[in-house]
Amino acid sequence: MTARRVPLGLAAALVISVTTAGCGSSDGRPGQALSPGSSAGASASPGPHHGGWNKQRFLAAFDKHKGTTRTASPTTINALVGAVFTNDASGDHFCTASVVDSAGQNLIVTAAHCVYDPGVGQRADLVFVPGYRGGDAPNGVWPLSAITVDPSWAQQGNPDLDVAFAVVQPQGGKQVQQVLGANKLGVDKGYQLPVRMTGYPSTADVPITCMNTTAEQSTTQLRIACPDYTGGTSGSPWVTGFDPRTKTGTVVGVIGGYQQGGNTPDISYSSYFDDTVQALYDRATG
Repeated sequence: MTARRVPLGLAAALVISVTTAGCGSSDGRPGQALSPGSSAGASASPGPHHGGWNKQRFLAAFDKHKGTTRTASPTTINALVGAVFTNDASGDHFCTASVVDSAGQNLIVTAAHCVYDPGVGQRADLVFVPGYRGGDAPNGVWPLSAITVDPSWAQQGNPDLDVAFAVVQPQGGKQVQQVLGANKLGVDKGYQLPVRMTGYPSTADVPITCMNTTAEQSTTQLRIACPDYTGGTSGSPWVTGFDPRTKTGTVVGVIGGYQQGGNTPDISYSSYFDDTVQALYDRATG
């Protein structure tokens, strides 16, 4: 099963905010194919692996690798992490996002390639469904109302800034962080960190979680070895210092960056969260 092609379009209700940084290129994230017309910084090829995962296969993988921290397995729902859809939760989810702490209590973080096609524009009518499982939206559907990406991503798909922050609209008179809580943003935390990574493969109805230690891919990129992170897991948060009581921690990366997150399901990448990402966050919250 091939991953869902993300629709293009400029939505009048969405507002792009950008900061300055250098430029770069990207090789393309599996399952996150860009439509024709995107810049050369992001490949139009969907990549070599597209999943075919379901709950039974996840459980089989969990049994096979039980006792290791590199196992990706079906996870107890963490409502801070959710799937990204177009329009509503009735279609296919194609990316992952999570709530990040902000003064406005209304911010999520994901990969830039999930929400903005370089050289074309931002994607329209996106919604965040935290805690999504098996067709259910137990914590509501939160439309994105503003997206912040770096201009080097917007113009050329710079893999070192494949990060986006998005404001979501309040529901029932409350902001998303008021309802669910949030992870802190971690900047310049180093290259070797124990993290917990939760994401939504596009071919599954449950999220998966893996725990392992990150490594330095380059001065601007992190990598991690975790199996089964196929298309749809782009934007999955890398959380260190996870507190099982509060189910919160500090997000130090998201699947994205080099190869738009990785061209095999067992190695994933993230842009390194440095002062440029801090500036992007400041712009999003300002």
